[in-house]
Amino acid sequence: MGHVLALIGLGLMVGLPGAGSAWGLALGGSSVLGMIKKRPEAFGTGMVLAGLPATQGLYGFVAFIIYSGSISADLSVTKGAVVLGAGIAIGFAALLSAIFQGKVCASGITTMGSGHSVFGNTMILAAFPEFYAILALVAVILMQGLM
Repeated sequence: MGHVLALIGLGLMVGLPGAGSAWGLALGGSSVLGMIKKRPEAFGTGMVLAGLPATQGLYGFVAFIIYSGSISADLSVTKGAVVLGAGIAIGFAALLSAIFQGKVCASGITTMGSGHSVFGNTMILAAFPEFYAILALVAVILMQGLM
C-alpha cells in the first residue's frame, strides 16, 4: 500500500506543476501574440515574461527526482504517505502558482502592448506567486527527512 501511495505522490509532483506551467505559459504566450500586433519590437521582453511560469514545472520535477530514488516495492504506508503528502504539497502549490503567475505576466504583457514601460514592475509582481511554489519545494525537501 505504501508503494501505491508513493507512486500517486510522484505522479502529482510532476503532473500538477507541469499542467500549471503549461497553462501559465499559454496565458503569457497568448498575450505576447496580441502585443506584437502593436509592438513587434517588444517580442523579446514579452517572451521573457511569458516564460516565467515554466519554473513551477521544474520545481515539481526536482521534487520527483528527490523522492523517486527512495521508492521501493516494500515501502511502508507511513513513508508512502510522506511521498503522497509531498506530491500534494508541491503539486497544488506549483499548479496554482504557475496559473496566477501567468495571469500577472499576461497583464503586464498586455500593458506593454499599449505602450507602457512595465517590464520591471511585472517581473517584481510575477515573483510573488512564484514564492509560494518555492516555499512548497523547500517544504517537500524538508519532508524528505521524514522518510
